[in-house]
Amino acid sequence: MHLADIGSSIFHSLGLADTKDLLECGESPAGRECLFLVDGLGADVITTYADLLPTLSNLKYVAPVETAFPSTTATSLTTLSTGVMPGVHGMLGYTVRVPRSGGRILNSIKWDERVDPLMWQSVPTLFERAMQQGIAVSHVAAKRYENTGFTQATFRGADYKGANVVADLVAQTKLALKSAPSFAYVYVNDLDVAGHSDGVGSDKWLAALKYIDQVAHMIIAQLPRGTRFWITADHGMVNVEEKIVLGSDNPLMQGVSLVAGEPRARHIYLDETYLLKPESVVATWQEFLGDRAHVSTQADAIESGLFGEMVSLDSRERMGDVIAIAQRGVVLIDPAREVMESSMVGHHGALTDTERLIPLGVLETT
Repeated sequence: MHLADIGSSIFHSLGLADTKDLLECGESPAGRECLFLVDGLGADVITTYADLLPTLSNLKYVAPVETAFPSTTATSLTTLSTGVMPGVHGMLGYTVRVPRSGGRILNSIKWDERVDPLMWQSVPTLFERAMQQGIAVSHVAAKRYENTGFTQATFRGADYKGANVVADLVAQTKLALKSAPSFAYVYVNDLDVAGHSDGVGSDKWLAALKYIDQVAHMIIAQLPRGTRFWITADHGMVNVEEKIVLGSDNPLMQGVSLVAGEPRARHIYLDETYLLKPESVVATWQEFLGDRAHVSTQADAIESGLFGEMVSLDSRERMGDVIAIAQRGVVLIDPAREVMESSMVGHHGALTDTERLIPLGVLETT
């Protein structure tokens, strides 16, 4: 099962045309579906910390679901909202180079007003398709995300319901499901923030995990009878074990003009002297890093299906000339962002089971 299948299957249960029920969830019992997405909640967390999750532990779980690569928020949420893989929707990571921009980097979460979000991510979202077919779709999340380029690129079509405190989050979710057919997408990022700053298993992270379970309990208690409540995530997280600063006492910046992506999944852009021989850069990186990372050319990454079976021209132009994927607890630090990236304890983006496997649970309210 893949993250790309979740939204399509749930909307299929509400009657959305041209979608497939790959989850085999059948027809929506009451025409009301709520998807609670917890940023940073890996599949292993549900079992490892079951004693802290009395509400979430009681849901019925589908086998762990795979995220797309890289296992990061911008890529995963767009995969969820469009039902297609990154090679098609073009959201290839936390940051990527903007083609023909003179080397400008787009931060997918913070965005850039010079980039049109509807052109950058042109695949129609399941949200806008559903709204066009008479399904009420709401996006419940913090108010600060409402007008961002990322929200326009990834969640356009939904009625945005801003909520900065848990009481408002619950109230807005209940309101979103007042009529039928309806779908409410509810997003919280407290666990991801705690993981980045203090690490998985830290006191702050454990407190955030307990809070997430309490929020889920409060939402479920207020849902209209017969509503199906789903929980999933965008990625898991690992704690850093080894930091490698690119170009610091190593040859990893030789021939490199720009570094993008994130510490666990790097897009590496080469200068003109190496553009025609990316294999030499791959060889240098692999020789130095050994089993601490997997490094490939763009062509090999595409051939392997890393970004999905289909890769558009836009995606090829945005993608790094070299792709580097960290292994174990290694992080590859961009020297231009060394202070910020080195300060983070928790990271994600790579292909370990901890990062790429997410939960999918469901409960039908009574």
